[in-house]
Formats: sequence, C-alpha cells, structure tokens
Amino acid sequence: MRISTNMIFQRGTNGILDQQAQLAKTQVQMSSGKKVVNPSDNPVAATRILELQHSIDLHNTYQTNIGYAQTSLNTEESVLSSGNDYLQRVRVLAVQAGNGVITNTDMQSIAQELQQDLNGLVALANSQDGSGNYLFAGNRTTITPFSQSGGSFNYAGDQGQRALQIGDNRQVTISDSGYEVFQKIKNGNGTFATSYNNTNTGSGVIDAGQVIDPAAWVPDTYTLTFLTPTTYEVRDSSSSLVTSGTYLSDTPISFNGVQVTVSGAPAAGDNYTVAPSSNQDVFTTIQKLITTLNGGVGDASSRAKYNSDVTQFLTSIDQAMNNIDDVRASVGARLNSIDNQKAANSDHVAASQTALSSLQDLDYAAAATRLSQQMLMLQAAQQSFVKIQNLSLFNYIQ
Repeated sequence: MRISTNMIFQRGTNGILDQQAQLAKTQVQMSSGKKVVNPSDNPVAATRILELQHSIDLHNTYQTNIGYAQTSLNTEESVLSSGNDYLQRVRVLAVQAGNGVITNTDMQSIAQELQQDLNGLVALANSQDGSGNYLFAGNRTTITPFSQSGGSFNYAGDQGQRALQIGDNRQVTISDSGYEVFQKIKNGNGTFATSYNNTNTGSGVIDAGQVIDPAAWVPDTYTLTFLTPTTYEVRDSSSSLVTSGTYLSDTPISFNGVQVTVSGAPAAGDNYTVAPSSNQDVFTTIQKLITTLNGGVGDASSRAKYNSDVTQFLTSIDQAMNNIDDVRASVGARLNSIDNQKAANSDHVAASQTALSSLQDLDYAAAATRLSQQMLMLQAAQQSFVKIQNLSLFNYIQ
C-alpha cells in the first residue's frame, strides 16, 4: 500500500485532534462534576436525567403547595377553635337564661353579653389568612362573606372549596365555605324542631324532643293540640289523626318514631308544632335568643313560651357546636393526610436524586486517572508526529 506524505500528515493531525477532544471532554466533566454534559454523550442517560429532573422539580412544587395548605388549614382550625369557645360561652349563658326564677333585668344583662359574643363570632367568620384572603368565603376570597342587615345575616361567599395539588394524583381542599361551617346547621335536634304557639294561654312548656326509632319517623309537620288540660291529639299536615291520649306533665308523648315531652299546665286549645329540621345559621339563632331575652316575660303563658324558646335555642346551639366540631375533624383529617403525602413526596425526591446521581454524577477518581492517560496519549501523539514529519527521502539524497 502506498502512503503519501500528505496522508501521514493528515493521520497525525487527526490523531492529535482526537486526543485533544477527549482530553477537553474529560476536563469539562471534571469542572462540571457531571459525566453526561451533552445529550450526545449518552442519549439514553440524558433522556432519563431530564425525566428525573422534571419529577424532582414537580415534587418540590408539591412540597411548596403542602406548606401553603398546612398554613391555611392550621389557621382555619385555630379560628374554628375560637368559634367553639364563643359558642360554649353562648351555651352557658343560654343555660343561665333558662333558670326558672330569672328576672327581666337579668335577661337584659345576659342579652348584652350575648351581643358581644355574637359580634365576636361574626368577626371570626370574616377572618382572613396571611395573604388577605377570607377563610370562609369559598372561592370568592376577596369578598367579606358575612354581613348583618337588621336582624338577618347575609352570606356573600359561595359554597366552593379551594384545593391544591400535593401529589401526582392527589389534591387536598384547603378551605371550607361559610355556608358549610356557619349556615348549614339543622335547627331543633337535627331531625325535627318543636315550637310554641304564640296564642297559647296555658303554662305548658315543650322540650326539644328526640328520635326513638329513626325507621318509623315520617317527616311531616305535626300539630300537638290540647283538647282539654288533660287530653291531647296529634295530627299531621293533612289533619289526619296520628295519636291521642291523656296528658300527664313530664310524660313523653310518642308517635311515628319520635317523642316530645310537655311539662306544666297547658290550657284547652293550646297547641305545639313538630316539624322537620331546617337549616338556620348560628348567627340568627343567637340573634333570636337575644331578641327573646330583651322581650322579657310577664304572665305564666309568656314565661312558658320563653322557656320553650330557650330550650330550642340551646338545642340549636348544640347543633352548631357539633357542626363546627365535624368541620374541625375534617380539617384534622386533611392535615394528617397532608403529613403522609409530604413524607411520600420526600421519599420520592430522595429516590429520584439517588437515581439522578448514579446517571449524572462524575466519578472523580476514575476521571482523574483517565485525564492522566489522555494527557500521556496526547503527548505521545505529538512527539511521534514531530518525528514522523521529518521522515522524507529528500533528507537522504545528496
């Protein structure tokens, strides 16, 4: 095979350039600490590295969302706890108001304190988080949710719940609407509510009643009427007779799976209503109690109505406290699930970083050895090129 001088030069130059390129690549790897600097270095590894980096970034975003969710839910739980404190005080005052010997002056004093508690509870319902968003406005976080107009309370928020992504297939709700917390509260005992007819003339007082057989309960509006001071009948909304009997004070009257108790001395013609429970916001319940206290009592019949109303308010306040406890339990469950997801995300990030390190991180000891070998090979290529380039027939022609 005939090898020209030009070919010798070209091969020598290419060899030196190849060694320089390999040396430069090793130098870049050592300066960056990565063994895959360009996708062309290892296309399969480069693709996997991009996937792992994206997964790590995504799960770090989830962890940021978790931090925000925890702050929001902890703030809500704190506000709900304060709300229950207010309701506990309201309940204590309502029990005092139910004292049989309470005077009108005492009632007004209790009403004044209840008004302060009501104002405090409304302020809590309008609480904001650290970003200025209203906690209980649903998705309308920039609008004050609750306002009072006369004796009624208006809700300007919606029933939405805000949510954050905290995992690949996991979202968590970070808020509860004011409707769910403060408005969606059944009055009475949660199944039915009893009420006193304002035209009654006797001193009979009806309690909140209870369900004794849920399967037998037929939701309807029932009227308990005293035909005489010692006899009664119960009719449904279509005036059909449901039951009747002889009245004994403090003896339960049962029908359709429920029972109510009347105490005192009802007069002939007095009647009471038993109707399915409906939603009543906690603010209205407290406001009605305040109005009842400010109205005072006069004769025996007004005292009976007053006692019946206070009994109903106590039961409704208990329902409100139970509702807030249910929401707090839900918040606690969400916080627990967030903790579990946070740990899962941390494990995922750690595993991904380990896999990324195995694909991307440079073995400095091996790289340093390779760099020494490449430098030696480059030096050899350069020295051999110097010797070979001087080999020419003309050097030996005299």
